[in-house]
Amino acid sequence: MDWKGFERPGGPGTEGIRSVKVMIAGGFGTGKTTMVGSVSDIRPLTTEETLTRASADVDPLVGVADKAETTVSLDFGKIGLSESLVLYLFGTPGQERFWFLWNGLFKGALGAIVLVDTRRLSVSFRAIEEMERRNVPFVVALNMFPDAVDHPVEEIRDALDIASDIPVVAFDARDRATGRDVLVALVEYLRDRPAVAPEPR
Repeated sequence: MDWKGFERPGGPGTEGIRSVKVMIAGGFGTGKTTMVGSVSDIRPLTTEETLTRASADVDPLVGVADKAETTVSLDFGKIGLSESLVLYLFGTPGQERFWFLWNGLFKGALGAIVLVDTRRLSVSFRAIEEMERRNVPFVVALNMFPDAVDHPVEEIRDALDIASDIPVVAFDARDRATGRDVLVALVEYLRDRPAVAPEPR
């Protein structure tokens, strides 16, 4: 694969290496922390806290009843896709009450992956809206949970109301290989698309 469009000179010992900041976004319980952990070359930094009864009214567990922890700040990991391209992964909190953190997290991000649970499409609507509002290029990653129905991609695209050029990729957030495929799809999308206008202030 040709990564020339992403290469730039670095410091001593990093000549020709390009580092790219990538956001991993999506609704509550879509698998963001799991994805960062499965693909990262380093031990990921996580900020998960235990869900309590007190949070039940603000973090509804419909469809994710077994979820015991939640990200309250960010997840961080790193993966080298080639000798010349390193991605720094920043997983966002999924609950809307923590989305004020997104303003700082998205600074300097070249692109994003929006995780979608096909059993609960609506929980990722707001994340997609935020990508569009911020002019952040993104791909949609369908996290195929064991009991999820395998819908045709075009049906998912229509349901999410996203443009025809935005890649939609099915994967398993627990699996490093398919998670890496999603990251490659994002990099290829960034490489091939026209330049994006700066994020509005």
